[in-house]
Amino acid sequence: MTLLTINRSKKNTVSVTPARRLHGEIELPGDKSIAHRAAIIATLAKGESLIENFPDAEDPQATVTCLTKLGIEYEYVGKTLWLQSKGINFLEEYDKPLNAMNSGTTMRLLAGLLSGQPFSTIITGDESLLERPMRRIIKPLKMMNAYISASRRGTGPLKIRGRKNPLKNIRYELPVASAQVKSAILLAGLYAYGTTTVIESVPTRDHTERMLGLPVKNYGGKNYITIDKSFRFPPVRMVIPGDPSTAAFFIVAALITPDSELVIKNCSLNPTRIAFLSVLGKMGAKIHVFNKRNPDGEPIGDIRVYTSALRGVTVAGSQIPLIIDEIPILAIAGATSDSYFEVKDARELRYKESDRIHSVVTTLRAMGIEVKEYDDGFVLRGGRLRGGATVDSFGDHRVAMASVIGGLAADSELTVRNIQAVSVSFPDFLNTIQSIIHNN
Repeated sequence: MTLLTINRSKKNTVSVTPARRLHGEIELPGDKSIAHRAAIIATLAKGESLIENFPDAEDPQATVTCLTKLGIEYEYVGKTLWLQSKGINFLEEYDKPLNAMNSGTTMRLLAGLLSGQPFSTIITGDESLLERPMRRIIKPLKMMNAYISASRRGTGPLKIRGRKNPLKNIRYELPVASAQVKSAILLAGLYAYGTTTVIESVPTRDHTERMLGLPVKNYGGKNYITIDKSFRFPPVRMVIPGDPSTAAFFIVAALITPDSELVIKNCSLNPTRIAFLSVLGKMGAKIHVFNKRNPDGEPIGDIRVYTSALRGVTVAGSQIPLIIDEIPILAIAGATSDSYFEVKDARELRYKESDRIHSVVTTLRAMGIEVKEYDDGFVLRGGRLRGGATVDSFGDHRVAMASVIGGLAADSELTVRNIQAVSVSFPDFLNTIQSIIHNN
């Protein structure tokens, strides 16, 4: 019995019928955060780089497309990306705007990379991306004497004027926890005199530091990450592990669907990416991580999940930066809990692909959940997800996927509109869900 039906004549809608159980073993596409950085670092390394399990999601593909406009040669062989570069000082000028599409990571990281180039560049994107804040990277890059500007509202397009002399090194403490800002500064530091230091009081994704092999020291509870102009690195050779943020949707699906058991193979276990597992553990989730290993400097392993009775929790403070992308699906888990689930200190959610606080609250209310919305989060009362409703993705891939997962555990069919948003991160999402649905 087909439980996911796509109706492309009605704004790309999908009808989700409640599932009896989920069962199987899956392997997910490569981690997008690692993919962006691997492609950029390969661009800076002289020679041939090979990156296996490179995802076909629109966001990392936008990064690759932009890099090829800057003179990088590439080819795909199956899921392996081959990149050929002349090295850090041989990028070429492109006389048209680079299109980051919907990818904030592409725009922000490329801003750091291109701020030290001798040529000028414009980085633009789609309507949604051009609503997202960019002052957070413009401020430190200007401190480095980069010639960079944005719109009057502090959003893209970003205009970067070429400079003949190296940038100025800085010592910068992040005012807002952001791996993208951190990475942009570190990439710009490769084109600056002396040593550039980024200080973070709240840990964020550390893929850039790991992949570049940068020294990271901790003093007084703060991380100090340094880089300088003389730093060089070999071509990239790596297999990208499965994306844990994508895995979170399947983990919650198995937790809230009756009689389910699911194994997710070769998933990233980077400690800055799996804080959501700790949250789910506190909620009573039955999750077992096994077969741990550490190739290419990134820890990976397999995850087994069983249906679980969940309880509500509060997530706030220093937890938020490490689970910011998983909050929409954690909210679905919380909506099936036996008590209250609360999110605080998460105003950053309002500046994602959609205003995710409003998007999540609207979706849950349509599914019969009692929710109160606040400026920096929301609190909901767990219960039974109700079908018989139509919800919208708000053009946001994580809201779209979370809605589908909620539909699997609802009491009747749920319709999700604008489901095409999932292609930003996981074009094969619906087929993968269908492969683990069992109705007998």
